[in-house]
Amino acid sequence: MKFKLLFFTLLLTAISFSQNKGTITGTLTDKDANNQSLPFANVLLKGTSIGTNTDIDGKYTLTVLPGSYTLQLSFVGYESVEIPVTVTANETITVSKALGSAGYKLEDVVVRSTVNRQKETALLLDQKNAVEIKQTIGAQELSRKGVSDVATAVTKTTGITKQEGSGNIFVRGLGDRYNSTTMNGLPIPSNDPEKKNINLEIFSTDILEYVSIDKVYNSKLYGDFAGGNVDIVSKDYKGKGFLKVDIGSKVNTNAISENNFSLQKGPSSFGFSAISVPASPLTQYNFGSLQLDSKTPLGSSIAISGGKSYNLGAESKLNVFADVSFGSDFTSRSDGSAKGNVTGDGIVNKNFENYSSISYNTNFTSMANIGYKINNDNKINFNSVFINNSSQSKEEYAGFIIDIANDGNGLIRRNKYEKNSLFINQLLGEHKLAERSKLNWGASYNMIKGDMPDRTQNIFRKEPSGYVLSSISFPDNHRYFQKLTEDEAAANISFDYKFNKSEDDTYNGKFTFGYNGRFKTRNFEASQFNFRATNAFRGTLVDPNNLDLFYNQQNFSNGNFEIATFRGGPQVPNALDPQTYNGDQFINGAFLNTEYKFKKLTTVVGLRGEYIFQKVDWNTQLDPDGGFNELEKIAFLPSVTMKYELNEKQNLRFGFSKTYTLPQFKERALFVYEDVTEVKVGNPNLYASDDYNFDLKWEMFPKSEELISVTAFGKYILNPMNEVTIASSTNDISFINTGDFGYVAGGEIEYRKLLFDFDQNNAKKLSAGINASYLYSNQDLSTEKVIRETDYNVVFTDTESKFTGASDLLLNADISLLNEWNNKEGSLNTTLAYTYFSDRVYAIGTNDKGNLVDKSFGSLDFIAKSKLNKNLGIDFVVKNLLDPTIDRVQENRSGDINVLSYKKGLLFSINLNYQF
Repeated sequence: MKFKLLFFTLLLTAISFSQNKGTITGTLTDKDANNQSLPFANVLLKGTSIGTNTDIDGKYTLTVLPGSYTLQLSFVGYESVEIPVTVTANETITVSKALGSAGYKLEDVVVRSTVNRQKETALLLDQKNAVEIKQTIGAQELSRKGVSDVATAVTKTTGITKQEGSGNIFVRGLGDRYNSTTMNGLPIPSNDPEKKNINLEIFSTDILEYVSIDKVYNSKLYGDFAGGNVDIVSKDYKGKGFLKVDIGSKVNTNAISENNFSLQKGPSSFGFSAISVPASPLTQYNFGSLQLDSKTPLGSSIAISGGKSYNLGAESKLNVFADVSFGSDFTSRSDGSAKGNVTGDGIVNKNFENYSSISYNTNFTSMANIGYKINNDNKINFNSVFINNSSQSKEEYAGFIIDIANDGNGLIRRNKYEKNSLFINQLLGEHKLAERSKLNWGASYNMIKGDMPDRTQNIFRKEPSGYVLSSISFPDNHRYFQKLTEDEAAANISFDYKFNKSEDDTYNGKFTFGYNGRFKTRNFEASQFNFRATNAFRGTLVDPNNLDLFYNQQNFSNGNFEIATFRGGPQVPNALDPQTYNGDQFINGAFLNTEYKFKKLTTVVGLRGEYIFQKVDWNTQLDPDGGFNELEKIAFLPSVTMKYELNEKQNLRFGFSKTYTLPQFKERALFVYEDVTEVKVGNPNLYASDDYNFDLKWEMFPKSEELISVTAFGKYILNPMNEVTIASSTNDISFINTGDFGYVAGGEIEYRKLLFDFDQNNAKKLSAGINASYLYSNQDLSTEKVIRETDYNVVFTDTESKFTGASDLLLNADISLLNEWNNKEGSLNTTLAYTYFSDRVYAIGTNDKGNLVDKSFGSLDFIAKSKLNKNLGIDFVVKNLLDPTIDRVQENRSGDINVLSYKKGLLFSINLNYQF
């Protein structure tokens, strides 16, 4: 009875206490952004610990005891406002305010809010408010999902996949040539002569604030666009000084299980080795060793980053951020098989029942970012990034090679070392000229050096007494040196002018006009030295693991083997002249955008004009006398983007545009690149495609961490380009305008949901996300068109096909559990992330052969990131938990033939970090 009385008394007291409180509520908006809602702003009762943050719609609520208070409203970079309020019991008062940057003082800054542009909630708000149709993924989400490079980062967004074994991405089923890459809005070059875009795997997520993906064209972008533009936004640190150190280790289960993980001697472990063509290579044997060197396949990483803000006056501020990191890892493909030169009748000319590939990879990244805020109206940024990455690999193919090892006793070994260095330098400015006008500009100069020095290949036949070297063809055994240099200068400038001022001091309209220019020069050269045993020594037994016993100066002097290039041996005067191709490309573009807000409808109408000039000249084994080809194009590119605000939480968006797709230097240069199972050759007659793009999107933002969106899209492409097999003795692959038209149509859906919020401080929560896309692609294939427009003969197996790289279904899903403690100084965030793509065409079938198709598979990762206290953190990641078999098949009438198969193994990594 006493217990019931006590309980009843406490209940009445609690009810009475709560009813005596009053409520302060309101909405904060951004005065500098047409009074859009201002999320994550700080709301505090001065002199108390009572406070909150505004939600994604800029709203806040405080429940307090009656009395007089001073309400403090603040946000990073904005003027702090203090408002006296009087709270009465059981009543609600509303205090709404627009915050602006004028009068900003350093002491008003709440440092913990300076990373908001990296947060998922902040990026969702940007997506909600932006007129453009784009997706962003920030540092916070990338960390939660255990993503360490940009290539993997973009695959976590809707409709994007990555080609297995490379950093090449597909956007809505469209591959490398249809996409573009920028950093801070300025273009960056490719490090691979085979590709238009740079390998995104070389960019560490440590140097970025977020990644933005434009899948809908707007006239500020270069017109060479059909799939998407990936913009890497570099980290711009603001806040107190910090210094952070990360160390880590990683191991691949396939690599660690290798009996003897060995790679060719020569390159250093840090990836900076510079290997060049030796002196007198045709008259003396001065090449490096072919011996193998055993390694312990345990990867490691170390990174140091730091930043600080300096107050230089009432309005001036200097922000500095720097990052230096080095990482290495070992990979291995196991349980593999491969086939090459498969005919339409299913006859396999190269059948390797045992295929393996191991590699050692390094990445060195350094970045410096300096931001100088001159005053509230003027800001400039300097950004410099240097990246050096290397890959040393050994591939082995054992089995049947027609005319060389007809008894299945062949062995091909290819050792390859690649080193790429990228140096990016950018200067950007932002200037508010007046209340109505603003100037933005940027300039960059980028340099890329891509080397493949001393790639070696040897073909053996195993006899009862041991291995002998093949001498059927001179290039069977060779050493190959490739060098690429590319310099590019680029400039952007745009001017905004607002008009039609409304009663609430905002502007309904805005003109933006500007200029973009990029000027690129590429120089490429390659030398291949072919080795063939002379007639008397063609049966000599060799040790595949110690070929230095055969290839050495003494045996060369004795005439055991000879050396020649494609031009000939030492008796030919120009035998040492490398194969070359050089490219120049200039793009000058001007644009005008008109943006206008009709209450709930915002429309942007854009027009862009471009002049494009591309020239390629070459001197190669296919054309020893040399040749050149020029491409010139004038493009007028209209675009329309519309955003209709259905209500506070829902938008309807529409986009339409015309763009084009340029061929690349390598695709138009008459140069041949030989891989073990395929050969690629350029096509000087390749020309640009024209593209028409359509998007319709509905999106809803139920809460600050939630999103529901549905998108329909379509693309119509005139004269599409594809990789196809041409009629030749070696079944070469070339780049062809394969038909008159093609189209892609599909839909995307994305859903992010906060499943459970276990406490009111948002410190314990379970969240999940899923995005999926379905697309249908089709293009006509015309044998007559190819024969009419090129010097090549192609006989397509079918009259239509999907686009290469197009998967019908793409899926990403993740679920995360967050637990924070000790005022958020400690935390544990665990995530399961799953990625899946369905079958996609790798190359189009010809000459009665079916398409080459990469078969579907799914990948599951587990990520645990823990912050033990405010200084110390530890991360544990397991990738590829399902370890699926990766397959590529050739579709034939008699049934699919598996031409490539392997497993990647699991990757375990652990990382320790400490912030001072």
